[in-house]
Amino acid sequence: MAPPDPFYRYRVELEAELLSAIGHDPLHFYTIMRYHMGWVDEHGRPREASGGKHLRPTLCLLACEAVGGDWHKALPGAAALEVVHNFTLIHDDVQDKSSQRRHRPTVWTLWGTAQAINAGDGMWALAQLALLRLRDKGVPSDKMIRASRILAEACLKLCEGQYLDISFESRPDIEEEEYLRMIDAKTAQLFDSSVSLGAIVGTDDEQLVSQLGIFGRQLGLAFQIHDDLLGIWGTQKATGKSAYTDIREKKKTLPILCALKQATGEKRERLASLYQKGSAPFTAEEVAEIVCILDNVGARDYTEEFKRRYYSQALEELDKMDIPSPQAKELREIAAYILT
Repeated sequence: MAPPDPFYRYRVELEAELLSAIGHDPLHFYTIMRYHMGWVDEHGRPREASGGKHLRPTLCLLACEAVGGDWHKALPGAAALEVVHNFTLIHDDVQDKSSQRRHRPTVWTLWGTAQAINAGDGMWALAQLALLRLRDKGVPSDKMIRASRILAEACLKLCEGQYLDISFESRPDIEEEEYLRMIDAKTAQLFDSSVSLGAIVGTDDEQLVSQLGIFGRQLGLAFQIHDDLLGIWGTQKATGKSAYTDIREKKKTLPILCALKQATGEKRERLASLYQKGSAPFTAEEVAEIVCILDNVGARDYTEEFKRRYYSQALEELDKMDIPSPQAKELREIAAYILT
């Protein structure tokens, strides 16, 4: 499925704004950031391929356009969102010990944990500075301050979600409600912030801002559950990571919680004992055994149903909004694209 038109319509100016946000300082500290963004190789040499789909900034710009605003004015906010997202990815790779990101070695595998943390922290600061450029675009100060608050609160929620995600690894008794709270903080909050920030730049209609935020939040929940499916059943070509990544990292994602809940007898005892194994990595045989249990209890279909539920709720919210049909259609297309 080809990316919808907004991914192309905004891309050139969004990339330029992102380059301005991170800058061209020759200090290798910034080269690490540019490497992570996909602009250069590990030696600092330019490369053609860019990193990521820029999903969150695209939603931000389209939300601004959908409420009748000039999307160009929201570019600094869109760039800030993308820089924040990427700072969390650098730290996430460290915490998960992930060796691949977008089919390339992760920052920490090339430059070490300490420098990866340092680069991520630097990107967080650059995101705050990027947001200040809203004033240069003619955005009123009160809206700029509100956007800054939205982004800071999203960052805090992301950290809360990551804390919960990591804490789940050592707990055998995770409930679905806890899992949903975790992904709401870790993923859905930034989706909410992305469309809300764009809408705030584009309109004074608080009802539209609120409705778009709800749309973004439901879409973010569906997106994370879709990511959980890819983390077990996705291919390396699709994800840039090896197959069964979430199992190898002992993530207690929704399919695993489903299996722990639905499996009975020896299967449930075996699955529970594997996930209480401690820090020792799963063998290939154990990974295959876990996948077999997931398949036997219908964990994949169960998780797909959760994804469809939140996706439907996002579209229902979109249908309530008083926005032009071309932009509503594009928001719907983006929602469908990111969940395939």
